[in-house]
Amino acid sequence: MKVRSAFLLLAALSAPAFAGSFAGTSAGATSGGASASSGSTSGNDKVVLQAQEDAAGFVASEGRIRGARLEAALRHLRETRPLAREASDLELAQAILAR
Repeated sequence: MKVRSAFLLLAALSAPAFAGSFAGTSAGATSGGASASSGSTSGNDKVVLQAQEDAAGFVASEGRIRGARLEAALRHLRETRPLAREASDLELAQAILAR
């Protein structure tokens, strides 16, 4: 069951990144409406992407090293993604690294 939850969480974390990347590179992204709609997704992804180094340290140290960016990303993920609320910090950190 935990493996399935981790897989679903990883899929949920990856989907917005693809959508945000596509929106950011499309020709209409410079218009006011397109940048406003993709701005929140890009900002949210930025929090998670910036936590990758902290997530690597957390995973490598078996949870002993907790950086501020990782803490912010964990909080953000749990506030915005229901599957993340059930996942452990280690599972979330591994999902951040797999992005």
